Amino acid sequence: MTYEPVDLNLTDPTKGYLHFVLYTEARLGIASGSLNAEVSIEAPQTQTPHLQEWLSRLVRCEPNAMHCTLVEQTKIPALFHPCVEEDKDRPSAVRGSGCVCRRAFYDPEFGLPVVGTHFKHVGEQGTDQWSYNTYAPLDLRPDDTFSRFITGRSLFWARTEKGLLSILPQRNALGYNIGYSGGGPHALAAYLTQVADTDGQNTAAGAPYEKAHPAILAWTQSEAADRGTNELTLDDLKAMLQS
Repeated sequence: MTYEPVDLNLTDPTKGYLHFVLYTEARLGIASGSLNAEVSIEAPQTQTPHLQEWLSRLVRCEPNAMHCTLVEQTKIPALFHPCVEEDKDRPSAVRGSGCVCRRAFYDPEFGLPVVGTHFKHVGEQGTDQWSYNTYAPLDLRPDDTFSRFITGRSLFWARTEKGLLSILPQRNALGYNIGYSGGGPHALAAYLTQVADTDGQNTAAGAPYEKAHPAILAWTQSEAADRGTNELTLDDLKAMLQS
């Protein structure tokens, strides 16, 4: 099926996962999200202030079927095992003090699942870190207006007029990227062009490549866009449309 923003609302937290589209093939043991892009956040990326802001609002919860779609099949049982910090005799133990557990959360602003993956070396001086997997929303929340685009360490965010930070809406198979000539920067430029064209009102994912404005595309493909943390306000994007 094709996605039209008027057909599906995946961003209303009062409806949770009601309109999440799931793709399954029972014969092959496949179950995954169909429309929403999966977002993988590696441990080094968690050190950015925007990622920390996002993490701070996540709510711990019991794992459900949606969390299972974010985990390899063989790792699903770990979603139901306590962390070493909670139970030293848990099944996810590694030689007494190491840990390879999973932890389930949800984002209360968008109702989407988040899975944290714990990797802790045995002993006190080794690695102890978390990484995360979630889905990007297909749109901002109802009545939200796009205000600012933020990127850093290959993560892409939107800030609304009300100050809410969101993972940038993104469709499956239309991944974003910056700093080179290719599909990722083109998909991002098309999305940012759509936002600027509509004064921040149309924030639905899936803008076609051909909609990318040349000036915005030149920025997403540039080396400058790939340095450190970059922010563009809605006014910045609208100014690019005039160049």
